[in-house]
Amino acid sequence: MSALADGVSAALEPEEQARADAYRLLGLLLAAPPSAELLGMLQAIEPGGGPMAEPWEALRLAAGSADPERLREEYQALFIGLGRGELNPYASWYLTGFLMEKPLADLRRELAELGYGRRQEVAEPEDHIAALCELMSLLVVERRLGFGDLQRFYERYIGSWAERFFADLEQAQSADFYRAVGQLGSAFLCIEKQYFSMPV
Repeated sequence: MSALADGVSAALEPEEQARADAYRLLGLLLAAPPSAELLGMLQAIEPGGGPMAEPWEALRLAAGSADPERLREEYQALFIGLGRGELNPYASWYLTGFLMEKPLADLRRELAELGYGRRQEVAEPEDHIAALCELMSLLVVERRLGFGDLQRFYERYIGSWAERFFADLEQAQSADFYRAVGQLGSAFLCIEKQYFSMPV
C-alpha cells in the first residue's frame, strides 16, 4: 500500500493519536482508491467543531455519493494516467521539477538511519505523498524523533511542498471525491504548521 514497512506502536495522548490518525487516513486515501469499507467509515464521520469541521463534512458527503468504479477511474486519471496522471504526487517533482531526484535520495538516507525498510512489493518511490503521510503517522506513534527533529523532518519532506500538492488536488480537473481529500489535506497541514510553530 505504501512504500514503507510497518513500525511498532506506542500509547499516545488523544491529540497525538488524532494527528497520527489524520496522517494515516490521508496516506490510505492517496495510496489507492478507497475500499467500500473505508468509504463506509468515512460516511460515519462526525465532524464536530473547530477548523477541521468543514473539510471533514465535505469528505463525509463525498464518501456518501462515491461510486467505487468511478473512484478507480478518478484515481487513475489523477495519479497514474497514460504515461502520467494529472498530478505528480512526489516530493522530488514539486521541489525540483523532476522525479527520483535529490529529495528522494536524502529521504532514503534518513529512512535507513531511522531503521525503516522499503516494502518489496511496493513500486512507488518513498517520496510519494501517501508514503510520506504514512511515515509521519509512524513517526508520531513511535516517537523515534524529538519535537525539533520531527519538525525538521516535516518541514523538509512535507511542509516544503505538500501544501501546493493539496491545493492542486483541490483544483484538479479530474477530481471529484478527491477534491474533498485535497481540502482535508490542506486544512490539516495548516494545523500542523501551527503545531510546529509552537514554542517547546
